[in-house]
Amino acid sequence: MEMFVLSFTIFILALFVGVELINKVPPTLHTPLMSGTNAISGVVIVGAIISAGSTDLSPSVAGALGFVAVTLASINIVAGFLVTDRMLNMFKRKG
Repeated sequence: MEMFVLSFTIFILALFVGVELINKVPPTLHTPLMSGTNAISGVVIVGAIISAGSTDLSPSVAGALGFVAVTLASINIVAGFLVTDRMLNMFKRKG
């Protein structure tokens, strides 16, 4: 129970720090920030695949959590690349 409370507290603190950091980023830096987020999501996919093969939890729970993590991180990566491409196209010269 103590580990859960500690983990939950760290999660909540990370959530508040992340929101504050993102709100302080100027609009001109959102594209590089999105690229960094895509890299982090790639790491999340690798971790999810490793955890899905873990034997610590029951195979069905680990597989389900791994599948959800891979799916959400993949959606984040694809959407991030689409947004980045769209924003970079706004800065290209016409004809």
